[in-house]
Amino acid sequence: MTSHDVVARIRRLARTRRVGHGGTLDPMATGVLIIGVNRATRLLTYVIGAEKSYTATVRLGESTVTDDAEGEVTATTSTAGVTDEAIRAGLAAQVGEIDQVPSAVSAIKINGQRAYKRVRDGEAVEIPARRITVHRLDVLAIRRPQGRDVIDVDIDVTCSSGTYIRAIARDLGAALRVGGHLTALRRTAVGGMTLDAAATLEQLEERAPDVVGLPLSEAARRAFPQRVATEEETRVLRHGGPLAPAGIDGPYAVFAPDGEVLAVVSERGGRARAEIVLAPAP
Repeated sequence: MTSHDVVARIRRLARTRRVGHGGTLDPMATGVLIIGVNRATRLLTYVIGAEKSYTATVRLGESTVTDDAEGEVTATTSTAGVTDEAIRAGLAAQVGEIDQVPSAVSAIKINGQRAYKRVRDGEAVEIPARRITVHRLDVLAIRRPQGRDVIDVDIDVTCSSGTYIRAIARDLGAALRVGGHLTALRRTAVGGMTLDAAATLEQLEERAPDVVGLPLSEAARRAFPQRVATEEETRVLRHGGPLAPAGIDGPYAVFAPDGEVLAVVSERGGRARAEIVLAPAP
């Protein structure tokens, strides 16, 4: 199932076309996919840039064309000489601000065409490196399956938007000279929104068409710093007008005295101006 498939399902369940997601998951992956419904779709542009956390399994000793288990195996190499210490060192080298080359089979556009389509058409695709940040990369387990010349490494990662966990697997395999790919991927958090608060599609079907699990105001509280407006500021902001600055690093969410989210605001030029107005004037 693709992220677009999930959106299509929720459009039917919620009985609205205004549905979007806040960051693609690979079809093989499971876990947190943030969905915006109706007005909340306007918040998704901020969700996409949030840091993300994953658990994953890297298989050393096999390379694939997609850098994950969805693709054809292109090479196998013995892992007999690979030590636990070398694995940990290879992963530690990928922590911090690094230049990462995304996987060739990805949705990145090269000269106006998706990279995965070019690969499937037989082209050799070169994608330029991108600066990303791996904030944390913990090794949970190193396993050597009996009867197989491979090593499975379970990892827990927190990283910036735009990071490819598949590329971490590929680059670890390359550093150890045995090849590597991803066999499992689960997104456990997007910003402050975590897996324990998520619902399955089956659970959403049971409560359709009321599929929204997080009201707009609560979502804004989790995603942004907060400011509470006065009654007069509420009136001005509902009409798109500026507020006096409050010295808050933006963007931040502004709430009416009754707790309703009014707008997402940034401060510049001595004014606090709305980037998006979520509760316009009645």
